[in-house]
Amino acid sequence: MELPEFIQAFPALDLPFPEDQVRSHAIRSDAGLVVFLHFLTDFELPPHAHKGQWGTVIEGEVELTIDGETRLYRPGESYDIPAGAVHSARLKAGTKAIDVFEEADRYPLKS
Repeated sequence: MELPEFIQAFPALDLPFPEDQVRSHAIRSDAGLVVFLHFLTDFELPPHAHKGQWGTVIEGEVELTIDGETRLYRPGESYDIPAGAVHSARLKAGTKAIDVFEEADRYPLKS
């Protein structure tokens, strides 16, 4: 499923990952950051923590470990990562997800 053109027109984020691995489109408000992510390769995020995050899988699979508990999420399933929870992720190539971050400035927008 391709994202609508108006979402693809949202600015990309300046992520600490190569663009040939992850594509992003984001919209920000004072209250938070909404990010549409497309993982182009198998991808692994090491354990880390930050303020709250909620997400949902559009396509593919997201394996999340949150505070030591691992669960696989598939299209249509959502996850909630509480603020301060140590978590890591494994994502298959082709996975698309929407992530919403409590921190509006979690990642800078590309100019």
